[in-house]
Amino acid sequence: MQIHRYEHPLNEKVRIYLRLEHLLKQLHDSSELSDPWQYTIFFNALFDLLELIEQIPVKTDLAKALDKQSTKLKAWLDYDGVDPTAIQSLLDNMSHAQKNLLAAPRLGQSLREDRFLSSIRQRFSIPGGTCSFDLPALHYWRQQPLEERQQTTQAWIDQLAEIDQALNLWLHLIRQSAQYQPQSAHNGFFQNDASLSCLLRIEIDASYGVYPVVSGHRSHFSIRFSPYEDGSTVATNIDFKLAIC
Repeated sequence: MQIHRYEHPLNEKVRIYLRLEHLLKQLHDSSELSDPWQYTIFFNALFDLLELIEQIPVKTDLAKALDKQSTKLKAWLDYDGVDPTAIQSLLDNMSHAQKNLLAAPRLGQSLREDRFLSSIRQRFSIPGGTCSFDLPALHYWRQQPLEERQQTTQAWIDQLAEIDQALNLWLHLIRQSAQYQPQSAHNGFFQNDASLSCLLRIEIDASYGVYPVVSGHRSHFSIRFSPYEDGSTVATNIDFKLAIC
């Protein structure tokens, strides 16, 4: 059985965090440059990420989000049956990530000031703008030894290490805050209260041939499963799993 997994944010903050995570994953996955065209994925993701963190105060928002999660975790120490060692380890990791994030200079500043990146960034927003006649500097960089280019891409990724660490930790805690529960969508439709949650996680058997279209906010949400193939019908009842985090 093949399972399809989806996530949907219930507020703008989580929407931004998921986009940042998506871009950071693209950076990591394409930084090896094992394919001749992976560099386009890498630079597009890097420049999109820089644009996001230029527009939004991610550093302070994420530090506050970690602090809020720390407060919730500390409250668990008063409950019987919990593993205090595991919780304390998480608290230490969060404190370390938060301190590194706050101590870091302005996020992405060194990347914005990089002469090479600055010289090619604007052309990546133009269709076909990365041709060798448009960006001879990029064409020159592509001719460098693979190991040298890999070291360079890793050095650029390292400039984002603080946000990468803090973001991964916060999202991990949010995703682990709720367990998947079996649900059923009648005629492909399901709705429920969100109870001030911030993230929906959905698992569904691929054999249904549908994908979820989610609408909602922090107090209420609905899911409509739509057929991927034109003209296909939706099963009377679709069984799926849902975690409201």
